[in-house]
Amino acid sequence: MKTFGLDITSADIIDTLSFFDSWDDRYRYIIDLGKELPPMADAEHTDANLIRGCQSKVWLSSESREGRLYFNVDSDAFIVKGLLAIVMAAYNTKTPAEIRSFDIQGFFESIDLMRHLSPTRGSGLQAMVARIQSIAA
Repeated sequence: MKTFGLDITSADIIDTLSFFDSWDDRYRYIIDLGKELPPMADAEHTDANLIRGCQSKVWLSSESREGRLYFNVDSDAFIVKGLLAIVMAAYNTKTPAEIRSFDIQGFFESIDLMRHLSPTRGSGLQAMVARIQSIAA
């Protein structure tokens, strides 16, 4: 299994999405990315790991190893799992300082993501980012 943040990076996502002409193809790719996320253990599907503000159910857990943050994520919606994969490509396996300094909004703009999400999906995505950035702080 590939590791998001190491084997699949934000630069990889930008490069791959640039190959697709239509957003239908991009959505299929994003959903496929979500299928590559490692499974989250049932024990981690807790209220403490639930991210508020998302239309779908989203869980996020984290652990720190050797100064780097490793995240485990899951959702009950395929497209949201894909969005989580995009966020993991940017943040997983990074140091807290790297997470805090990464321009996530610039990353989303470079792939034209926010314009193609419903307002509630966009808010949920921002809630995911906020939770990760608070962990990194």
